[in-house]
Amino acid sequence: MRTEKIPATVITGFLGAGKTTLIRHLLEKADGRRIALIINEFGDLGVDGEVLKGCGIETCGEDDVIELTNGCICCTVADDFIPTMTALLERPARPDHIVIETSGLALPQPLVQAFNWPGITERVTVDGVVTVVDAAAVAAGRFASDPAAVDAQRQADPSLDHESPLEELFEDQLRAADLVVLNKVETLEPAALDAVRETVAHSTPAPHVVSPAGHLPPEVLLGLGAATETLIAGRKSHHEMEHEDGGEHDHDEFHSFVVDAPAIPDPDRFVAMLKEIVARHDVLRLKGFLDVPGKPMRMVVQGVGARLASSFDRLWQPGERATQLVVIAEAGVNESAIRNEIEAAVGERLSA
Repeated sequence: MRTEKIPATVITGFLGAGKTTLIRHLLEKADGRRIALIINEFGDLGVDGEVLKGCGIETCGEDDVIELTNGCICCTVADDFIPTMTALLERPARPDHIVIETSGLALPQPLVQAFNWPGITERVTVDGVVTVVDAAAVAAGRFASDPAAVDAQRQADPSLDHESPLEELFEDQLRAADLVVLNKVETLEPAALDAVRETVAHSTPAPHVVSPAGHLPPEVLLGLGAATETLIAGRKSHHEMEHEDGGEHDHDEFHSFVVDAPAIPDPDRFVAMLKEIVARHDVLRLKGFLDVPGKPMRMVVQGVGARLASSFDRLWQPGERATQLVVIAEAGVNESAIRNEIEAAVGERLSA
């Protein structure tokens, strides 16, 4: 009977950083290791889990992919994550490694701390926290990491009197890291990539690696041996530092909803129209599936902001064919307007 702890890798990162692509490549190169996945999808449509379940990798079957869809994993540790981990550990076929993909909106700290819970700590250790960074987005200045620049902006504009929740989340995910993956670097000049490295170094001393489109060998991601659950208390999030009284945090600054639609005869034109809609309303994340008439395979659409990508991934299964999109934005977004514009785009494609 094997008594050593099962290593678990927590893969975190901001919306659309490329976590699912990284995990899929990891599974494809697993070299016979039995890997169990726990996926925390934010929203009502489990796109990432469905993509990974459909990848057809022998060492990671559908039973090895567990989705947590009840909201941010850091808010549901006791109610959702702990029971899931317990059930996984009770299975007769023990996994060689556990990979946990957090929602792009999750704080890693509460999740890693949960590995100190009785019943978990004796059997599993956090091999490492891997934070995936969209280097192109950081290079474009989506997050302010220079304290002097932030102070200058505050003095010039009273609306910047407090830090953006998204910037805090980005920094918190970096603070928790044992390894940082700089993804989506293909379009960056050397100077821009150096600037991203400097931005990351402001928040974490963890080493970083540059990833070509999420393709890293397993030996880079697995086997870190960090035992991060013993270190995480020293990697406090903004929330922990500002609310030491133990008050609960929430994610009220984010809002997600699902849009159902009919089949899409012209997906290229429809995706182009989606890009305009998400840019117009400053949508953070859009992802989902398109039903394209005459095509036996489903089309996956996902991206950050107006940077949307689409591709066919697998055959539709009986009874699941439908067009569904998850929209994630900051609180206060005009959900009705977005729904109406997407429905209008569908109508235009149907009448074209």
